[in-house]
Amino acid sequence: MKNPFENLDKTLEHRLRLQIVSVLVANEYYDFNALKELLETTDGNLATHLKALEREKYISVSKSFVDRKPNTRYKISERGRSAFKKHLDALEELIRQQRK
Repeated sequence: MKNPFENLDKTLEHRLRLQIVSVLVANEYYDFNALKELLETTDGNLATHLKALEREKYISVSKSFVDRKPNTRYKISERGRSAFKKHLDALEELIRQQRK
């Protein structure tokens, strides 16, 4: 019998990365400061997990200036959206198996 935990996405196993992707799936985009405030985390912690998601191509990054201040926005990619859906499907399957 295959281990049902093998279907979970390793990148999304961390709580903060799962939260980031959840926010981005539900919104067109989110900027760094808004994510930091919403998730109640530090600059360094958020930046580390955003880089991990970017490395996996789960998110895209766009940088611009708003009122002469740098602004970094994040958007979910199709790859990220697909990984999130597969991760949720795997969690649902785990729950179903435990109810038997």
